[in-house]
Amino acid sequence: MTSIPQVATTGWLLRVTASAAPADSGRFEQQLQLLRPIAGFDLDSRVWTAWIGHLDVRALEILQQMYDAASRFGTEISLDPVAAPPTWQGPAFATESDLAALMDARANRNRVLGQLSIS
Repeated sequence: MTSIPQVATTGWLLRVTASAAPADSGRFEQQLQLLRPIAGFDLDSRVWTAWIGHLDVRALEILQQMYDAASRFGTEISLDPVAAPPTWQGPAFATESDLAALMDARANRNRVLGQLSIS
């Protein structure tokens, strides 16, 4: 099972990041148009970041667009559980066990039936 560090927090978020794929200006503009509505872009690190605090339609839209970018442009996607900062105003997973269950399901997604998890 995925363990999450014990931090005093009011909730947990799933940070979804996509490293911008190397591209000419036209292809980068296409990445920009796809990801701008759902994620912030850090020019220095060339990483798109979106935050999910609840599995709802908006979260599915974020994940779908991130994975569309990976499929179309070769961006590298990662999902990381993080403690919600005190300034966070949106929804958050209520307990670390909610997010741990989500991360555990993700980690075991490709595990063959009967194969033990590696954690």
